[in-house]
Amino acid sequence: MSKIAILPSAVADQIAAGEVVERPASVVKELVENALDAGATTVDITVEDGGRALIRIADDGSGMDEADAVLALARHATSKITAAEQLVGVRSFGFRGEALPAIASVSELHIETAPDDGAGTEVRVAGGTLLDTRDAARRRGTTVSVHRLFYNTPARQKFLRSARSEWRSVLETMHAIATLRRDVHFTVRHDGKVALDLPAVSTLRARLMALWGARELDRFVDVDDVVGPVHITGLAERPADVGTASRRVLLIVNGRLIRDHGLVRAAEAAYKSTLPSGVRPSLVLQVHVPGGDVDVNVHPAKAEVRFRDRWPIERAVEQAIRRALGLFDASAGIGGWRTWTPPVNVTPTWRNDQHALDPSALRVTPSLDGLFATQDALAAAPAFDSPPWEAMGQPSVGHGMPSPAPSEQAHDEATAQEPQAPIVVPPLMQLRRTYLMFEHDEGVVLIDQHSAHERVLYEQFLGVLERGEAPSQRLLFPMTLHLAPAEAEAFESSRDLFVRLGFEIDHFGGNTLLVNAVPMPHPRFDAERCLRDTLAAMTGDRSASTHARHERLAATFACKAAVKAGDSLSPGEMRALYIALAETRLPAHDVHGRSTIVRLSWDELDRRFGRK
Repeated sequence: MSKIAILPSAVADQIAAGEVVERPASVVKELVENALDAGATTVDITVEDGGRALIRIADDGSGMDEADAVLALARHATSKITAAEQLVGVRSFGFRGEALPAIASVSELHIETAPDDGAGTEVRVAGGTLLDTRDAARRRGTTVSVHRLFYNTPARQKFLRSARSEWRSVLETMHAIATLRRDVHFTVRHDGKVALDLPAVSTLRARLMALWGARELDRFVDVDDVVGPVHITGLAERPADVGTASRRVLLIVNGRLIRDHGLVRAAEAAYKSTLPSGVRPSLVLQVHVPGGDVDVNVHPAKAEVRFRDRWPIERAVEQAIRRALGLFDASAGIGGWRTWTPPVNVTPTWRNDQHALDPSALRVTPSLDGLFATQDALAAAPAFDSPPWEAMGQPSVGHGMPSPAPSEQAHDEATAQEPQAPIVVPPLMQLRRTYLMFEHDEGVVLIDQHSAHERVLYEQFLGVLERGEAPSQRLLFPMTLHLAPAEAEAFESSRDLFVRLGFEIDHFGGNTLLVNAVPMPHPRFDAERCLRDTLAAMTGDRSASTHARHERLAATFACKAAVKAGDSLSPGEMRALYIALAETRLPAHDVHGRSTIVRLSWDELDRRFGRK
């Protein structure tokens, strides 16, 4: 007797249903996507008992005639493709022809549809068996009702969660779809109550404001970047706000909601050196790539995709997020000053001098709209021809440390070719020998001098470590350091990195080192103290990755080498720090995830003084 047998069609259908229909939210997703593929502009979703009793999706799409309504219930029946070649670059949500028959095989399904107002068709199915087909009068579109999900598969039904939990999953699904298709009006009802009413909107931020609320959306900065054929748009959470609310991640590739850990990791890599370890940001990203470069036919529920060449896309995502985090809007804001919109035909000016400020970005951009310069001011103000730290007495390039380098990774080619406009520095004031402050049309801007210098030095040191050895200054009398065993071990594990930073160090027996030359990142640099503190901080480091080790050394060394809170800075030093911070890639946060820049709005000050 043969051991191999062909499964009955009913069993095969239920197995297929298990791949596509996991829970009520899966049914909602598949049926709403069918409605969107049919060209619907209005979709109404009704759910009862968390979707276990009823799921009804009504749309105003193209509808079907009687023959198509019956044929749509057959496995692998679809209107989306006719040949295998069309799978490459397919834009429709559904194309496998599995969702509707899979749902019908584990529920009581009722379809009402019409291609035009007037005569339509009504189809009833139970457990995959066609029960009835009749004429019906209705408006153009389709209504699909799913009753008693998993009624004929008790093993699946008992794994359903509570009505509250299933409803929460349905709501999350609709949040994601509504974010994706902002041109459609969605209405969602649960147990007779309207839970969502989302008219069509034109922007991602407007849709998310309706879903999350304005206060929640204040935590995000806009992302919009193009790298070759890859276009990345969306929202990224400000580093200062990460961890203050529940994490949200939505990833859209070519108009399709997917899961892709690689792209999420690439986006999170852009936050490197701006967040404490273990903290992960919220993201809403839309990635557009050529259709031929992505395969969407790799997952039964179309929840994953495969890229022809993943690396350039991940690199583009990381670069887009890093650029967004380099904007002025990525810094922490207090009192409603979260984003900045340039006034129309108005040039902000300082009250007692000619300096102007246009704070759309901390880094100078080709359009000359950086935080530290405006077009009018640039025309009148002289450019700074010398390196920023020469104002603090640092030797010029070639005699000391190189000029500030790119951040965590080398500048991309497009950024490297951007013309750098001169920077106009506003009048600066030092508070408590800790903060730099200046006035702006929308409020007061505060800069933590230690965090700012730390960010400048980190990007400088990281560039040095990645490019090679740095120039150093020989000591007239060598410095002798006696280390503890753990400190000596930390030095040996990173000896080559210290050499790249500009140290010249020899062993002098046992755990004693002889330092013959040191780097000079700035005139206040205390080489002995910095070296000792760095080795002490690195004691016990067991990072297996050389890449991670050199980043940690750069961060630790920058922290120890930076000017401290309590150090008095001269006006020239403050100006130099301001300019150097402007030239960094991620100026809003230091390497520990703390804010470098904080903006306090006039509205908040007026409120505190009782003026509002």
